[in-house]
Amino acid sequence: VQVVESGGGLVQAGGSLRLSCAASVRIFSINDMGWYRQAPGKQRELVASISSGSGGRTNYADSVKGRFTISRDNGKKTVYLQMNSLKPEDTAVYFCNRPFEGRWWDWGQGTQVTVSS
Repeated sequence: VQVVESGGGLVQAGGSLRLSCAASVRIFSINDMGWYRQAPGKQRELVASISSGSGGRTNYADSVKGRFTISRDNGKKTVYLQMNSLKPEDTAVYFCNRPFEGRWWDWGQGTQVTVSS
């Protein structure tokens, strides 16, 4: 399975970005999905996840709760991350994958998000 992330960029603090991740999996809808990020010198962390099917259950890291929204479009085999009120500490490379350690697909290249103060 390949995942391709896009939508990153340079934005000022307080701004917004919308990330997209397309997966080349045969049946996308049966997979829970997550967004991870990795800042320089730090471990990769899960920041948001969404349940399979209609995506009725979402979870967020405390650091992004209330600012980020994860969603999915099963017809497009795509998961999104709407990021609002961005902070410099959100600067990282963002990746998508299944939110279960040990059951990850191959990691994509990620998309760089840089938030300037």
